[in-house]
Amino acid sequence: MHEKRTTLPASIIASIRARKNRGGGHAPHDPSSGLLVASYNVHKCVGVDGKFDPGRIAQVIREIGADIIALQEADTRFGERRGLLDLSWMERETGLCPVPVSGVAMAHGWHGNVVFFREGAVRDVHQVKLPGLEPRGALMAELDLKDGHTFRVIAAHLGLLNRSRQQQARMILDILSAREEHPTVLMGDLNEWRLGNRSSLNTLATVFGLPSAVPSFPSRLPVLALDRIMANRPGLIDRVETHDTPLSRLASDHLPIKAVVKVGAMLSR
Repeated sequence: MHEKRTTLPASIIASIRARKNRGGGHAPHDPSSGLLVASYNVHKCVGVDGKFDPGRIAQVIREIGADIIALQEADTRFGERRGLLDLSWMERETGLCPVPVSGVAMAHGWHGNVVFFREGAVRDVHQVKLPGLEPRGALMAELDLKDGHTFRVIAAHLGLLNRSRQQQARMILDILSAREEHPTVLMGDLNEWRLGNRSSLNTLATVFGLPSAVPSFPSRLPVLALDRIMANRPGLIDRVETHDTPLSRLASDHLPIKAVVKVGAMLSR
C-alpha cells in the first residue's frame, strides 16, 4: 500500500491548523515599549463579503491604535483617485493626522498610499512614482517626533509583476541613498513572498535586511506574507505580527500587520 502524500504546501497546512486558535481580541499596546507602527492594505474598503464599507476599515484602524500607520489602496485607482475614508472621522476618533501630499485634488494619498501619524510634525515628504506597467507609488515621510528624534517612514505598494517589483525596489533604494540618513521603516504591501535571487525582498535586504515573514493574505486564512515591515537598523523594530480580529478578517482581504519601533537610544544612533 502506498503512503498517502500531503499535497498542500506547509504554509497552508499551518494556517489551517492555527485557524481554530485565532482569538477574538488583541492585547493593547504599551506606549513605554516604543512606537506602534502598522501597515494595512484596505482593498479600497471592500471586505471579503464584497461590501464597500469604509466604516469597518476605520474601526479596524481604531482597534490597532497605532502611532503611525501606512495604508494601501485608500484611494480609487483611476481618474481623480478619490479618497475612500472619512478623514475627519479618523482624526476625531483615532487622533491620527494624514501626512499631506501635493498635486492631488480628491485623493487622500499618493497612488493609494496614505501615512497617518499621532504626534510630532512632518519635516519632509517625498512622493515617488514607481516604474512598471501598473500605477504604483511610494510615500517617504520624515517625521520629527515628540521627543525630538527624526524618524522616516516609507509607505509602498509594489506591483504584481516580478520585473516591476525589482525595478521599484531599486528605485526606492536609490532615492533613499541620496537622502540624509535617518532611522527608517519601510512598510506596505510588497506583493512578494518568495526569496531568491529574483526576489525584490533580496534587493531591499541590502539596506533593510530580510523582513519577518508574517502571513497576512488572504485575511480569512492567511498563508502568504505579502505585507511587510522592515527597518534599516538592526533591532529598530520588534514583534512583527498581524492584527487578527473578527472585524479585520472581514473588512479587507489583507490583515493589518504591526510592529513596535524602539525609540530613544536606538533612534539616537
